[in-house]
Formats: sequence, C-alpha cells, structure tokens
Amino acid sequence: MKFIRNIQDKQRPLFEKGGKLEKFYALFEANDTFLFTPGEVTRTASHVRDGLDLKRMMITVVVALAPCMLMAMYNTGYQTGLAVEAGAEALNVWQTQLFAALGFTFSSSNPIACIVYGALFYIPIYIVTLAVGGLWEAVFAIVRKHEINEGFLVTSALFPLIVAPTVPLWQVALGITFGVVVAKEVFGGVGMNVFNPALMARAFLFFAYPAQISGEKVWIAAQTSPDGYSGATLLARAFEGGKQAVIDSGFTWWDAFFGRIPGSVGETSALFCIFGAAVLILSRIGSWRTMAGCLVGSLVMILTLDAIGSETNPMFHLPFYWHWVLGGFAFAIVFMATDPVTSAFTDTGKLIYGFCIGLLGILIRSLNPAYPEGWMLAILFMNGFAPLIDYYIKRANIRRRQARYAS
Repeated sequence: MKFIRNIQDKQRPLFEKGGKLEKFYALFEANDTFLFTPGEVTRTASHVRDGLDLKRMMITVVVALAPCMLMAMYNTGYQTGLAVEAGAEALNVWQTQLFAALGFTFSSSNPIACIVYGALFYIPIYIVTLAVGGLWEAVFAIVRKHEINEGFLVTSALFPLIVAPTVPLWQVALGITFGVVVAKEVFGGVGMNVFNPALMARAFLFFAYPAQISGEKVWIAAQTSPDGYSGATLLARAFEGGKQAVIDSGFTWWDAFFGRIPGSVGETSALFCIFGAAVLILSRIGSWRTMAGCLVGSLVMILTLDAIGSETNPMFHLPFYWHWVLGGFAFAIVFMATDPVTSAFTDTGKLIYGFCIGLLGILIRSLNPAYPEGWMLAILFMNGFAPLIDYYIKRANIRRRQARYAS
C-alpha cells in the first residue's frame, strides 16, 4: 500500500490547481479517496465529529446488498434450470462449452452452476451500469469542478437488482443515464435529488420499453421456453387466481420467502432483505421507522381490501403473509423507501412516509391489472411528498413550542 501511496503522491501535482491535468482533478481525487482515507484535518474551531462519512455510509449499504447480489445470480440460474428441466433449450453453444470446461452439470439442484449461469446475466448488467453511470458522474464532476461523490455506489448496486435478467444492455445504459442525469444531476447531484435515481431509471425503462421490463417471459433467462413452461411471476398468478393460483404454481411460501421464484434479478428474497434491514438499522443508516410504517400501512390496506371484498379480484383476499413475500415488497421497504436523501427526515415524518408507501403499494398492486407490482410508483410518488410531510411536522413542532412558552 505504501508503494501505491507514493505513486498517488507523485501524480498529485499534475491534478492540483496549476497542473497540466487540473480539469481532471475530480477523477484523481475519486481514485485517491477510494484507495485511502482522505488526509484533510480540522484547522478551525472544534465541531461535531462523526466516524461515519459518506463513503462509509454508501459502502455499508453495498455490504447490506451483497446477499441480494448473490441471490440475484443464484435465482437467475435456478429459474433457468427449472425451465431447462421442463424442456427449454436455454444454453447456447458457448455457455454449454463453458460449463463443460468447468466440469459442471447445469441444473436447478446445483447451486454453484446456478450462480455461474446467473453471473453471465447479472455481471454484464452491473458492469454497464457502473461504466455508464460512473461516466456521467465524472462528466458532471469535471464540468462543475467538484469532487466525484460516492453516492453512485449505491445506485449502481441497486439498479441491476430491480430489472429483468434478460433486459438488453443498451437499455440498461439508457435507463441508468436517465436515472443519473435527469433524476439526480439536474437537481444538483447527491443530496439534492428529489426522486430515487435507481427507481427513476427503472421507471424510465418500464414506460419506454414495457415489453422488455414486464410480461411473463422476461423473468426467465431461458427465452426459448416452450409453450408448456411459463415464467410468469407469482404476483401475476396471484392477480389471476389469488392464493390458490400461487399454490398451484408449484412454489411454496418458503420458496417465496427464500427468493426462489421468478421476478426481478435480485429483489425476490425476503430473507436476504431482512439481513440487509438488520445491517442498515444497526448501522443507523436505514430508518426502522420507515420500514415499520411500510409494514403497518401495507397491513392496514390488506385488511381493508379483505373486509371490502371482491368477487372478481382475488387480490382482495390474498393474505398479508403472501403479500409480504411476493414481488419486490421486502426489497422496496428495506432499500428503496429508506433512501436518506429522498425520504422524510423527521422521525414522525418517516412513520407517515412509510405508512403511505405501504398503503399505496398494496393499493396499486391489487387494483391495477396491467401493473400488479406497485412499489416503484408508490415510492416515487411519496418521494415528491416527503418534503411536504417534513414541512408540516416542523410547523406543528414550532406551534407546540410557541404554545408551551406562550411566545
């Protein structure tokens, strides 16, 4: 490490003010602070110190996401293995040669083979996301003459987990471009954006290219599945026939809880999302109030719809314990709703914010036959209302204090 430190120190004058590469200082600084702790020290009056800086915060979120990343690769391979066993011709020539060279027999019962096969889909999506999104981050940092922020580490980790495994890579590039440029940089960069960049990137793809981001065939990497095999998500099946249709699909509640069901690349596992929630709550990066609000809000809406009843919509009677393991519910409330930039800031505001997301998410997924998953829209909608929630919470606190002190 000392050798690398010496190289960095020798190159620094080229990038500092007056150097030949001054305009690219943001790139040098990003590399330097990624490898080493910043060397700046306090030179003025004392102030509140905290060991948690932005870099540590973002890396902690990525650590919390790591199990979901592993699950993303495993489940993509597992679902494809089921398709192959059902008669699909999923492996092309070079994939067949790869597994032969590794000595693997590709099947849903071989976890290592599933992870390797899933990596062939997940890793390219992640690389394109990181390369294109990172390029835009660097461009804006150079133009604005400020440092590259580590906030993109989380966006680049989240976005590949909420798309279909078969999404074209050029659409991945377009989506992350929209998320970084339109949803974040035009507002001023990290900390200034109103909407979650990863969700905005997915929303762009969903409305611009619905055929590649929705429908029953995009969730299985075996795109050549025969008519006898369907890759429909369990949530879509629930909308068609309720709890019984989900059970008849062959997947159990435990399969859904563990994440071995068709769905977006890495958001299907409630189990690993619970692990991520524990990491975020213990590190005080993710708010338990927001998560609790989402759970309570969703439960209230589920019970309300069940009480209202419907003879034509089986989603009205789907039990809460199925709602909570289907689709991206767990992933949404743990990693998306708790985004510290776009969510509410006040403690009471977080409870209200989460409660409203839970209400809207269940309402959208239960009433919209064209879009049986509602968390993306629910969170983006409440992103816009988060500042308003905080405003009224603060005004109420001010009024209480004024009344208390008769001012």
